[in-house]
Amino acid sequence: MRETKFYGHGLPDVETLELNGKLIALEGPDGIGRSTQIALLREWLEASGYAVYASGFRRSELASRGIQAAKQGHTLGNLTMALFYATDFADRLEREIIPALQAGFIVLTDRYVYSLMARSMVRGVDKAWLKSLLGIALVPDAVLYLRASVECLVPRVLASRGFDYWESGMDYLGYSGYYESYLDHQTRMLRTLDDLAKEYDFQIIDAERSIEVVFGDLCEAVQCLVQDLKPGAAKADC
Repeated sequence: MRETKFYGHGLPDVETLELNGKLIALEGPDGIGRSTQIALLREWLEASGYAVYASGFRRSELASRGIQAAKQGHTLGNLTMALFYATDFADRLEREIIPALQAGFIVLTDRYVYSLMARSMVRGVDKAWLKSLLGIALVPDAVLYLRASVECLVPRVLASRGFDYWESGMDYLGYSGYYESYLDHQTRMLRTLDDLAKEYDFQIIDAERSIEVVFGDLCEAVQCLVQDLKPGAAKADC
């Protein structure tokens, strides 16, 4: 059973629950390949006999549609958007993540509260206020930080979906073109995530290498974390 720890005040009555699973967060900048790696990890873990639950931003029934509508309208301020994303996180934490941990699942999250903090901090929101707001968050068993330089990210983004309005920081930086805005915004995001990595003891994974090599490192890190859940279960080759 994992020890129930929160970054702040936590959620009411949760500290008395038995959380039998593992909570593993994958962090990293936009376009780094988190979703791909989570899909690979889930397949590998399930093939090894583990129950796995995956979560991520804007997936709560309570807030996901509202956030998407707000992003299309570009009408909400930075504090309001931070509160909206915190609502999405709180709903998923209470209704999905904690019940899955109670049931002994390995929970893989595509980003966690650190990305929520970084996105708001680069837009000028106070860090202390954000830490208080997100004090409901469980401390994960591990945070695996997929890190790559901005120069490495650019060709990946161009080869996949292209520049995104929000991922380029067009809402606050004032550039007329996406490319310059993307470089500036992602540089700020990377700097902020690096600072959070030191503060919250992320395990850094060099994500400038191939998908297969990165996956191998992730397998090694995850196997060390989950082997006590079912001895010998995570022995499949990555």
